[in-house]
Amino acid sequence: MWLYLAAVLVGLYLLRRWHWERQTVLRLSEKYVLITGCDSGFGNLLARQLDARGLRVLAACLTSSGAAQLRAAASPRLQTVLLDVTSSQSIAAATAWVRECVGDRGLWELVNNAGTAILTAPNEWLTKDDFVKVLDVNLVGLIEVTLSLLPLVQQAWGQVASVTGRVSFFGRGYCISKYGVEIFSNSLRHEMCPFGVQISIIKPGSFWKGMTDPVTVMKGFKHLWEQLPAETQAAYSHHYPETCEYIPVSILLHRLSSSCLSRVTSIMAHALLARFPHSRYVAGWDARLALLLLSYCPAWLTDAAISFFLPVPARGM
Repeated sequence: MWLYLAAVLVGLYLLRRWHWERQTVLRLSEKYVLITGCDSGFGNLLARQLDARGLRVLAACLTSSGAAQLRAAASPRLQTVLLDVTSSQSIAAATAWVRECVGDRGLWELVNNAGTAILTAPNEWLTKDDFVKVLDVNLVGLIEVTLSLLPLVQQAWGQVASVTGRVSFFGRGYCISKYGVEIFSNSLRHEMCPFGVQISIIKPGSFWKGMTDPVTVMKGFKHLWEQLPAETQAAYSHHYPETCEYIPVSILLHRLSSSCLSRVTSIMAHALLARFPHSRYVAGWDARLALLLLSYCPAWLTDAAISFFLPVPARGM
């Protein structure tokens, strides 16, 4: 009897969740959404998808050419603005522009999508400036954009969605920045709850886009290798870059990546349009299975699994 009762309760819970999942916000044509990093990738596709749904999309691009291409592919409803998230002056100008666009309606959604993943290599190959270049875009810039636009989001009882990560492989500012974004988003969610502002975290797996292009990754990797002192190169062995090219960087990213960016943008769209958005979203089979499991495994098991894909330096053999 208890088994049947438990099954009924689980069924009712799943039915209620299914019903909640499909409820969307009303009057989409009156909602303003600002998306950063719309020159290409997730941001570009999400902007076009939301524009097709009738929302008033404010697309922030880094370059004028990226903004022009996006406007040509969207309806006249979509507007673009140039935004460099590493520049306080640029952020202030974009904030003033957004305030003028939304008026007293406020900003319904802010999507922090802009990011960079340059210079992937072991930590000891990198300098402080290498980390700062990435952190300024992915973390510090994101925080400044969010704080600048938060009053407009509060005005609309809206939402902030940010893209984070799961597991760190090679050393780089990217992984550090994404962990920082998650912590910032968690604290912001607690603080904004009394104001009716929703905070969502998007955790995509490895999808085929500019920052995961093996050619681009290996180009930066080899450039850093050439700058290393001779003793450091000897410690890793002169065959280390070639080993990385064929094992962890190119092949691993290629196997885990997907060209279907819509898997992520569809999840983003749900976070923006659902009446009851989730606090966390995961996109991609690798993020749902492999990376999710690794993120909860004991450190020794995670280290062993990651080490299986990474080459061993000569001094570590």
